[in-house]
Amino acid sequence: EAAFYAKSGDNKCHVHFTTLPEHLELMDQHFKENQEELENKYQVKYQIEYSIQDPSTDVIAVDMENNPVRDDHGMLIFRPGGHGALLKNLGSIKADLIIIKNIDNVCHDRCKPDTYLYKKVLAGKLIELQDQIFAYLRGLDNPTPPSMKVVESMWSFLEHKLHVIPPAGSEKWKKEERIEFLRKKFNRPIRVCGMVENEGEPGGGPFWAENPDGTVSLQIVESSQVDHENAPQELIFQSSTHFNPVDIVCSIQDYNGGTFELKNFMNPRAGFITQKSIDSKTIKAQELPGLWNGSMSDWNTVFVEVPLNTFNPVKTINDLLRTEHLPTI
Repeated sequence: EAAFYAKSGDNKCHVHFTTLPEHLELMDQHFKENQEELENKYQVKYQIEYSIQDPSTDVIAVDMENNPVRDDHGMLIFRPGGHGALLKNLGSIKADLIIIKNIDNVCHDRCKPDTYLYKKVLAGKLIELQDQIFAYLRGLDNPTPPSMKVVESMWSFLEHKLHVIPPAGSEKWKKEERIEFLRKKFNRPIRVCGMVENEGEPGGGPFWAENPDGTVSLQIVESSQVDHENAPQELIFQSSTHFNPVDIVCSIQDYNGGTFELKNFMNPRAGFITQKSIDSKTIKAQELPGLWNGSMSDWNTVFVEVPLNTFNPVKTINDLLRTEHLPTI
């Protein structure tokens, strides 16, 4: 896939895998065994990087009565803190654009043309928005303040292109207050997220959410973040028309060429608790704010509908029987 939509001008493909320490050697060995064949086939050079989830982000597992779970030797059992722990890994990547997808969302090459096309669509949309944002921020840096007409144009862009609804009472703000608000909202990481039609897959989806500062913006909300005992919340969640396939193009660079400190744009209160199993016993595991959920809650976010055939997950063994995962007969 990288060869078709993510190669650089010098035909290099930068690919970054996050994995577990015990898989690193086998993954690297597998790639090196196939590297020459792939590079000759696609006329590119691959630069592969690997990183692991920081063990310091692991959390203690507890039973259903919130007692710490121990192994047969009496040692506390720790579990990975979820994909939100990968925020540090993401922040270490040096690139103009970063494309994020789950490793299980793959299919045979014959099924990939739409995937290639819509990755370019998402990237193009991000570049379009980012170019305008950077132009606005440079304008705000000008010693001469922008006119009220320009401020109103920026305000409209924030509302109608970045889908940020300002807090109640903002219509009474003075021009200086509006400029400061615009500067803060524009100068953030940005992501454009592909969304597919909801067909009942497990996971999250695109929603409007109210933020601590009183704004309302687009967020990806997981099922585990929803109080399913709350009838209004459950009704909203079940009525979602689209689903999050983790198809994200993002940029973590600011308009001066620096890299954002991503932890400054997360919601630390957005962690959640999930149920897992250890040796057939049900346990509870706390997870950090999800990478594309609470960890990106204060990013500029835009949703774009993409075709369902760009989403080909393998969540259970039966998913391997899907047409997209079967070889040509």
